Amino acid sequence: MPLPSDEVLLKTAQELFSQMQTLSGKYPGKRPAHSKGILLEGTFQPTPEAGKLSKATHFNSPSTPIFVRFSNSTGIPTIADNDSNADPRGMGIRFTLPSTSDGKRSHTDIVMHSTPFFPTRTGGEFLEVLHHLIAGTIGDYLPTHPAALAFVQAPKPAPVSYAQEEYFSVSAFKLIAEDGKVTFVRYKVVPTLGVEFVDAEALKEKDAEYLQTDIKERIASGPVSLKLLAQIAEEGDVTDDCTVHWPESRKVVELGTMEINKVTDDNAARQKTIIFDPIPRVPGVAPSDDPLLEMRAALYLLSGRERRAA
Repeated sequence: MPLPSDEVLLKTAQELFSQMQTLSGKYPGKRPAHSKGILLEGTFQPTPEAGKLSKATHFNSPSTPIFVRFSNSTGIPTIADNDSNADPRGMGIRFTLPSTSDGKRSHTDIVMHSTPFFPTRTGGEFLEVLHHLIAGTIGDYLPTHPAALAFVQAPKPAPVSYAQEEYFSVSAFKLIAEDGKVTFVRYKVVPTLGVEFVDAEALKEKDAEYLQTDIKERIASGPVSLKLLAQIAEEGDVTDDCTVHWPESRKVVELGTMEINKVTDDNAARQKTIIFDPIPRVPGVAPSDDPLLEMRAALYLLSGRERRAA
């Protein structure tokens, strides 16, 4: 995946990377955001409905291998799991697809976090938020920026487990059917075990590694199951602004089930090299016009190259 040729986009992504490191500290070989995490493996089995909405391979094959990375917020790789700054949590999903005709490895990813909110529409606006955070003037910024204020005020309770948390794609995507029909969706992941949070007092008594320990123990006892859903946009719904949410009344369909059954070997090394891509880049799934997607893709690639070089 090449870096974008758009000079403004690339410059903003580089500034975001630098400011994130200023905010959390510089940790060579680590991500500037959602640094602490764990990489897992499993399979994805799609529903018949997924195949009707998209011609993509992973929505039409009986089973597709996946990697899943759960993570804490911030760029601090040692942040405690019971630290309130560790929310929202993150989730990256990689669908490992058959090799292309020329023998190249193929995959597509979904990047999510545990709140449906995002504070800004563009990368440039998010850079402005980081500047105010570093300068200590975020309190002056928020009252005049309702989207950022909504993100800050949104509840972000700690989960009892990575496997009992909901995750949201925030941005919209296009699912493209075999006949060319386009459906705008937003992804959501829900746990089959149900969502459960830890109250603030109980969280203080939790171990700093409680989420890491929990997910390892669960998988040692059997697969962890999560459902991939799609909220479907209706005519007139905004699809190019991640700060605008669709009504809860919009139809939600189940796209498939993820069964996570293994902690990846050489975990730290694999986390260092894997670069999740917010843009699908496969037939049957396409990005919307949300400007945050290209910015996130550029930022993730910069981060990945830095990690691999460290």
